[in-house]
Amino acid sequence: MKPLLFTFRRCPFAIRARLALIVSGVEVNMHEVSLRDKPQALLACSPKGTVPVIQFSDGRIIEESLDIMQWALSVNDPEQWLDAPNGASAEALSLISQNDGPFKQALDLYKYSVRFPEHPESYYRAQAEVFLLALDTRLRKNTYLMGDRITLPDMAIFPFIRQFSNVNQEWLYASKYQHLNQWLDKLLGSSIFHAVMLKHPSS
Repeated sequence: MKPLLFTFRRCPFAIRARLALIVSGVEVNMHEVSLRDKPQALLACSPKGTVPVIQFSDGRIIEESLDIMQWALSVNDPEQWLDAPNGASAEALSLISQNDGPFKQALDLYKYSVRFPEHPESYYRAQAEVFLLALDTRLRKNTYLMGDRITLPDMAIFPFIRQFSNVNQEWLYASKYQHLNQWLDKLLGSSIFHAVMLKHPSS
């Protein structure tokens, strides 16, 4: 039996898991969930109730998106997203950690700034810009974050930059982060991104 993937179409964590699954060719059955009405099947295998989660026929689960990415790529990595012999390099994982930690926290405050009136939207955006600048600096030197080809950090981070952009696209595209914008546009226009964003019926 194919593994079962609980996913949500617009969630950046779920998007990056699906990107790795598609490029690896690992087949899964997808269960598109409503985050407002989480199915009991999801809660039974992963009580925290977040997506993505993969459940295997033997009962094993993987409930962290980066772990799903690395598992899928360990099965098959035809485009060599893993940049080290035994997985992702320390540099790659450090970059993803910055995204998943400080940047994601700033992104959530920026996206939902009306819920946090202690500071204006621009304050939260400025906190996120620390990471944007780091990415843009890398992209001034290379086409992608780790060099001249796509690797794990590009696809692990890009869905979050997309989410950041969606808060105020006009601001980002008028900003000084033009190398970041070019990178974002390239990945948004890629066939693999369009493939993972196809709608699947809820089940």
